Amino acid sequence: MNVNSGNIENFAEFSQFESIQQFNHHMEQWMLGHKDDFTKGELVGLKRLVRFAAKIPGVCNAKIGTVVAAIHKEYNDNGISRSTFKRMLSKAKTLGIFTVHETERKNGSQSSNLYVFNRFPSSEPPKEEIMDQPKETNNLLKTEKDQMNNKRKEEPLAAELDHTYVRSRVPKPFVELVKYFYSEAKTIEEYWHMTQIAAYYNSSQNRKEVVLELAIESFKQLIRKIKFTNAVRNPFAYFYGVLDRKLHHRYQRDVFEKYGHTY
Repeated sequence: MNVNSGNIENFAEFSQFESIQQFNHHMEQWMLGHKDDFTKGELVGLKRLVRFAAKIPGVCNAKIGTVVAAIHKEYNDNGISRSTFKRMLSKAKTLGIFTVHETERKNGSQSSNLYVFNRFPSSEPPKEEIMDQPKETNNLLKTEKDQMNNKRKEEPLAAELDHTYVRSRVPKPFVELVKYFYSEAKTIEEYWHMTQIAAYYNSSQNRKEVVLELAIESFKQLIRKIKFTNAVRNPFAYFYGVLDRKLHHRYQRDVFEKYGHTY
């Protein structure tokens, strides 16, 4: 999609965020899910591009040369190369962190690109594969012999690691609860991964007891919802949404108790 170039204010309609705080929160979630996909230099370039997208939250039309020059100035001529910045752009675009639109001047010549940062997809868990989902039965037309042969080939790799293999970073009380409903180690770890993202988003990552308490409450609420209704299409997303609200409300309550008001 081509758009006419101009001042950044002309692109306000492209912004997906209501405020710079909301933009920053979504970028924090993107980084939690995909930070390891970038090199150190590429991360420097991405963070600088984010800063250029502050005037209109999530929208930037700075030239590559301008961004790279700003990085060199900040790091006393020890910045990153233009090629490193371009590799970052390619990775971030592929991951969906932002969308790139080509812009053109009034005379039709190409101008700097427009970078429109996207909201973190709260309906999907970050990066790591979704576990414990039913597989489609797509081999009904195969012969019984073929199925048996395939089963024998897959058996050595098919066994899932149970809850006893969960990483030590996941609190035991959380494991003890979740294992009764999802016994696979990866599934339990994925729910805790969602907990860490929600805690980071609500500035609660250093309040481990509170996070654990609310994560357990949120998971119980998820199970109740699943047992009594058919409305939960994505358990990970539902769990995250419930926990996010609980952490936000707890933060507001604590601020009120301490200062007598909320933000």
